[in-house]
Amino acid sequence: MGHVTDHGARQGTVQSSEVDVTDLVVHMAGVAVRRGRTTLVGDVDWSVELDERWVVLGPNGAGKTTLLRLASAELHPTKGKLHLLGERIGKTDVRELKPRIGLCSAALNGRVPADEKVVDVVVSAGYAVLGRWREDYDVVDTTRAKELLGTLGIEHLADRTYGTLSEGERKRTLIARALMTDPEMLLLDEPAAGLDLGGREDLVARLSELAMDPDAPAMVLVTHHVEEIPPGFTHVLMLREGGVVAQGLLDDVLTEENLSTTFAQPLELQRSGDRYFARRKAV
Repeated sequence: MGHVTDHGARQGTVQSSEVDVTDLVVHMAGVAVRRGRTTLVGDVDWSVELDERWVVLGPNGAGKTTLLRLASAELHPTKGKLHLLGERIGKTDVRELKPRIGLCSAALNGRVPADEKVVDVVVSAGYAVLGRWREDYDVVDTTRAKELLGTLGIEHLADRTYGTLSEGERKRTLIARALMTDPEMLLLDEPAAGLDLGGREDLVARLSELAMDPDAPAMVLVTHHVEEIPPGFTHVLMLREGGVVAQGLLDDVLTEENLSTTFAQPLELQRSGDRYFARRKAV
């Protein structure tokens, strides 16, 4: 099990009773998720403010996806207190909460019908459906969907079918869908996974532009790789074996020591401008 470093303490982790959760998009106090004797996430204290952009970093099995499922109201904690957008999970109707949270995940990718038009994949988010049936979409919704596709550089694909898109184009379509309801929080689960170098770099640049937009929602991006951290992201939460290794401001917390502890091997961390790169240290 990991531990909270002094970085986490310095950021002022406190109990829910001492925090005005109405000002936070995520607030976890002593949150744990257990399945039988297995702890998927354990005793996590974590808060996200509206203007923050967080990276959740860690190896496979660290608990990143579980944490994102908590933040998307898809999973309730076994222990501790979880507030999302000022609402206490377990004491609120998550059906009313979920439209306020934009989620882009690999699981969603597999559920999109191959013959669905790209613009309809985006528009249907506003109707809480996946796969157009008999809905009549308003012109204002279609216009907004195309604007979001344009923001992500793929407006020209609006009339293509989802099944004809490349992996990178699908990822950007799902991000546009996640933004369709004008959410207060955007959750991105490994958005660059499976992309080639060019696709990854283009996506990182698009996400960087979004992160630097003061009108964009709070953002949480899950990844295994420091190379996928877009410029403009402000904070990092580092996980190992379900526990927090370190958390806080990206510039302070993303260090060789914390990275090596997180991935359980000696790693060398380099920075070039606003980008990070890591590799195993030579023996």
